[in-house]
Amino acid sequence: MTAAQARRFVYDCDVLVVGGGIVGLATAHALRAARPGLAVTVLEKEPRLAAHQSGRNSGVIHSGVYYRPGSMKARFAVRGAAELRKFCAEHGIPHAAPGKLIVATTADELPRLHELAQRARRNGVPVRELGQAQMAEYEPGVHGIAALRVLTTGQTDFAAVARRFAELVEVRRSAEVVAVDRRPGLGVAVRTARGEVLRARALVNCAGLYGDRIARLAGDDPGLRIVPFRGEFYRLRAERAHLVRGLVYPVPDPAFPFLGVHLTRGLDGEVHIGPNAVLALAREGYDWRTVRPGELADALGYPGLWRMAARHWRAGAGELLRSLSKRAFTAAVRRLLPVVTEDDLLPSPAGVRAQAVLPDGSLADDFHITEAPHTVHVLNAPSPAATACLPIANEIAGRTLRHLR
Repeated sequence: MTAAQARRFVYDCDVLVVGGGIVGLATAHALRAARPGLAVTVLEKEPRLAAHQSGRNSGVIHSGVYYRPGSMKARFAVRGAAELRKFCAEHGIPHAAPGKLIVATTADELPRLHELAQRARRNGVPVRELGQAQMAEYEPGVHGIAALRVLTTGQTDFAAVARRFAELVEVRRSAEVVAVDRRPGLGVAVRTARGEVLRARALVNCAGLYGDRIARLAGDDPGLRIVPFRGEFYRLRAERAHLVRGLVYPVPDPAFPFLGVHLTRGLDGEVHIGPNAVLALAREGYDWRTVRPGELADALGYPGLWRMAARHWRAGAGELLRSLSKRAFTAAVRRLLPVVTEDDLLPSPAGVRAQAVLPDGSLADDFHITEAPHTVHVLNAPSPAATACLPIANEIAGRTLRHLR
């Protein structure tokens, strides 16, 4: 870089972070903590923070049971759960650690339940295997023949965590990124929908549902496509909330990447039931009425989506049926909670999961972070990313700081 070039490229900050969800805000905080005095600005396209994945979830601090030993998800969930509980305690954010049950309802689920117990122990997660009578001591209304008691599963309000991070960093709201101009050896210039141009030495892409789009704006090939899966929830009527004491999950299907319909008693005492997983008709499509033709055409034109559909069509058909039929959704719930009826279930806000799908149709099963000159892209950070936000942020911060040398 010549002196003349440097004079023409005046930096507004050292690092721009795109995305005001919990991962983006935690990353800004980690960058400031790692290098005090570093100028970091978060750009969030919405007028409020944590408007999407970070604020539309079940509030569960995951323990790290499900994830492949040695993976980032496994390592960061275990570490992140402990670090997040500490952060919540230090900053007065409500949280709890009630533990949870993973319940086998049929004999063919018992080997998978035992395998989960072994995986949990390899990941350093304390668990207990329970028989039917022991399980009933925790959840007398739940049907099952055996269960895994996961001791470290917790709860918090992730939107509140995100808001606390935002108080510690600089955030610009209503700042949707529409163009990224990378200048080799200099940095990046970002233009927002309001016409602002901001220059920085490095850019961190934590744009969630639009992470692959931001990567392409920067001139980088993400090598995958983010596909939005809507997760729909119900809640139990207040007078029926006593049926669930804590957190109850089914044994997941190893061939399907989602955990299945589960029961979550929140910190406020409400019991939420869900989610299912259906293809959304827009990246922020929280109901069937929300359709963005361009985004839908982009998804349907991706060969990886059709390969994924061919691989998981049977499970996908069941998820679709449970979305369109409350009776079918109730039947799925009754496997765990036999006394529940359709009338007991009231609609609750849905969420959308940003799931990275690879060209061969497989779903990225770990966090996926890539680097290019002046840029770091977070391209797959669904659950348990909120739980793991602090170690993820430290990982991203370390990679970003290497671009600032």
